[in-house]
Amino acid sequence: MAGFRALAREVRNPRRHITARRTSLRKCLERFAPYGHRATWHHLCTRSGITPEDRRPDPLGLLTALEELEEARTLWLAYEADFAARRRQEKLLGIRQPSAVDDWHLRTWGGSDIIPCESPSTHPDDRLADVLRRLIAAMESGPGAACPVCIRPGLVWREDLDRYPSAGPVCADCGIVVPLPLLTTEALTAARRVVRMSRYATV
Repeated sequence: MAGFRALAREVRNPRRHITARRTSLRKCLERFAPYGHRATWHHLCTRSGITPEDRRPDPLGLLTALEELEEARTLWLAYEADFAARRRQEKLLGIRQPSAVDDWHLRTWGGSDIIPCESPSTHPDDRLADVLRRLIAAMESGPGAACPVCIRPGLVWREDLDRYPSAGPVCADCGIVVPLPLLTTEALTAARRVVRMSRYATV
């Protein structure tokens, strides 16, 4: 099975048919997809001017999408290397139990579903690398009261998510499923209250 770098070379190869290059880009998302495969694909297409269903997209659009994906992947892998080094040092000091954030991070190792989106067509508008920088800053600063990506407080608890996790706080603005360790107890309580209030209103 080809790795991310080999697939990226195939995307850049002008001698390959454009349909095959598109397929290689989609396969890159099997190795690194911060929002999940479908949402990351939709995000890249939106930002690069590609129609998601187009089997023969503009080659420049493919390269633009690949460059954004590579930038984000490089940033995330550097963070993971720092994370691994820190955990080794902590273990040497006798700190064996990872924190809640560390435990969540281990579940996203490699860059898949780092911050999944409730819907494939609803995701942050900014570059992937910028979104991941905000996420990393939130992980390093501790739990907050708002979405770590768009910094807005509109969180709604959902129990019917069609993915993992199957329940959690969703940002009503940018659409991400916010990792639980990045929110204060008060923020989580408020998000759960929103879903309870909405159910009561429909009775």
